[in-house]
Amino acid sequence: MAAADEQFEQYEEEETNEASMMLSSVGRKRIFSKELRCMMFGFGDDQNPYTESVDIIEDLVIEFITETTHKAMEIGKTGRVQVEDMVFLVRKDARKYARVKDLLTMNEELKRARKAFDEVKYAGKEAALN
Repeated sequence: MAAADEQFEQYEEEETNEASMMLSSVGRKRIFSKELRCMMFGFGDDQNPYTESVDIIEDLVIEFITETTHKAMEIGKTGRVQVEDMVFLVRKDARKYARVKDLLTMNEELKRARKAFDEVKYAGKEAALN
């Protein structure tokens, strides 16, 4: 009987959380709508997906980001989220881990390219002044 009560309480808590999330998202500004519409189209949806579909996907994305950020804050230094914390969180999910590694590698390559570009640009200006 105690297990049934515990399950019911957990169900009530989940329902309350979902209801509060829905209420809070009603008046919220949609910040990923444009990107999500493009992604949905890229994955085979209509070019103009239903607004309700985009809103649901955005709610899920924001919930995922929020939960992941909270988990990352618990892992590392209090109140700070670092790249290493995020990598640690996704280490067991091969697809997420590979994607994170790809993005971090690409970020480093972009930094090096910008630095090289700025050095060439700066050297060009310096030569023009002499």
